[in-house]
Amino acid sequence: MSFEELGLSAPVLQAVTEKGYTEPTPIQEKAIPIVLMGRDILGCAQTGTGKTASFVLPMIDILAEGRAKARMPRSLILEPTRELAAQVAENFEIYGKYNKLNMALLIGGVSFPDQERALEKGADVLIATPGRLLDHFERGGILLNDVKILVIDEADRMLDMGFIPDVERIVATLPKLRQTLFFSATMPPEIKRLADRFLSNPKEVTVSRPASANTNVVQGLVIVQDDQKRDALLALIKSQEVKNAIVFCNRKRDVATLHTVLKKHGLNAGALHGDMSQPARTETLEKFKAGDIQILVASDVAARGLDVQDMSHVFNYDVPFSPEDYVHRIGRTGRAGKTGHSFTLATPNEGDLIDAIQKLINTTIPRVEVPGLDTAILEASDGRRRGRGGRRGGRGAAAPERGERSERGGRGPRRESSEPREPRAPRAEQPAEAAPAEAVAAPAIESHREPRPAREPREPRPEREHREPRPDRAPRERRPEQRAEQRAEPRSERRPERRHERDDGHSPVGLGDHVPAFLARR
Repeated sequence: MSFEELGLSAPVLQAVTEKGYTEPTPIQEKAIPIVLMGRDILGCAQTGTGKTASFVLPMIDILAEGRAKARMPRSLILEPTRELAAQVAENFEIYGKYNKLNMALLIGGVSFPDQERALEKGADVLIATPGRLLDHFERGGILLNDVKILVIDEADRMLDMGFIPDVERIVATLPKLRQTLFFSATMPPEIKRLADRFLSNPKEVTVSRPASANTNVVQGLVIVQDDQKRDALLALIKSQEVKNAIVFCNRKRDVATLHTVLKKHGLNAGALHGDMSQPARTETLEKFKAGDIQILVASDVAARGLDVQDMSHVFNYDVPFSPEDYVHRIGRTGRAGKTGHSFTLATPNEGDLIDAIQKLINTTIPRVEVPGLDTAILEASDGRRRGRGGRRGGRGAAAPERGERSERGGRGPRRESSEPREPRAPRAEQPAEAAPAEAVAAPAIESHREPRPAREPREPRPEREHREPRPDRAPRERRPEQRAEQRAEPRSERRPERRHERDDGHSPVGLGDHVPAFLARR
C-alpha cells in the first residue's frame, strides 16, 4: 500500500514524498484512515515503527481548514520529555510545510515570554510537556476549551515519570466532545485503565506484541565484574564497527563520569542527561544527529522517541531497572528496516533484572565474551527484581532521575539499594577474665601514687584599724542671687529635669514615672 491510498491530501503527500518515504509502516497503514474518520484510537506498537507520523499526517489534513484564536489552541499533543516534544514539532514543520498552520512548543528550559508570544498568535497545533502546559494554564495564559484533537503520546513513559496526575488535570479542562489519540509502546494494566477513562469507543490498533524487541536488532549480553565494565565497554567499542552509538547509564553522575573516561581514551563522545540546560541538551542532540559526535553517553532521557538516522549501536552500560526501558533503549537502533546492534553489560548479581527482560521479550539474549576479560556467571534469581538503586516489586519502572524536575513535578522516588545486606555477626562476648583484669589494674595504678602532704594552716589576717567616721558635711549655702532666681521661677520649672523625661527620642515609653537607670542610660 502507498500513502496515496490512505486518503491524505496532496500537500501532505508532497511533503512525505520529498522526505523520501514511499510506503507507510504497519502502524501508519492502520491508524491514518481511522484518524481521518474522526474516531478515537488506542495504538500500541514497538518503538521505531513510525507512531509519530501516524498521528501527525492526518492531523495536518484535519486542521487544514479553520484558524486558531489567540491563546485557544485547536489541538494538543502531550509528550513526556522535552526531546520528544521537540522531535514532534520538527515533524510538523517537515510534513506541514505546504499547509499554513501555526504551531507552539511549550517545554521547560525556554523563557515564558517567547512561548506566550507564540500563543498570542494562535496555535493550531500545541505541543507541550504536562508541567509547562499547567504552568501557562495556571497563569491564565492559555485556554483549552477549544481543543478538538488530543494526542497522548508515550503514555507508558508518562506513567513511569509520574505525569499521570498532571495529565488527568489537563484532560479535565478539555471539552468532552473531542477526538483522542492514545499511543503507547507498551500496554500495562495501568495504561489500559487510563485509556478506558479518556477514550470513547476507541479503535484498537496493535501491530506487534506489546513490549517486544525489534527483530532488526542483534542483541548481546556481556557478564563481567563491576570493576571491569569500563574495560569491557572500551573493548566492545574498539572491536565493533561503530558508526554512531548511544551508551545508556542509569544515573546522571555515571553519565558524566563515563563521558570523561571515553574522552580520555580519545573517543569523540558527548553527554546528555536531565540536569543539563535545555539549550545544551538541544545543541548536543543536534551535533549527534549531524555526526559531529560519534558516541552519546546518556540517561533514559534519550531512550524514548529519539530518531537518529542509521544508528549502528546501542550499549547498555547499566542494566535498566525496568524491562520496558530495555526495549526502548535498543529500539534507538535497527530503525526503518535496517540492522542494528545492542550490547548489555551486566554484573553477576543482576540476574533477576536480566531474567525479567528475557521474560518480557520472550527471548534469551546471547552471551558475548570479551577477549582479555574473565566471563562471570549470573547469580540465580530469587524471584524479586531489583537493581542497583532500583525499587523492588511492582512493575519495576524506572522513576524520574533524582534532581531533575519532571518538567514540572517533583523528583522521583528514592531508589533502594539492590544488594541485600549481609546479616550482622553476633557480637563476641569478652572472656570473663578480661573485665576483672581491667578492674584490678586501676587500683594498682592508684597504689603507686604518693600521698599528698598536708597543707599548713593559714595565718589569720590582721585586724583592720578602727577608723573614725567622717564628719557630716555642712549643707552648701546658696548665693543670694541664686535664691532670688529660684523664687522667681514657677514651681514646675524649678523641678530638676529627669533623665527619662528628655525629649531626645531615647526615652522609653510605657514604663510610667519610674524607669530603671539601666534602661534610661544612653
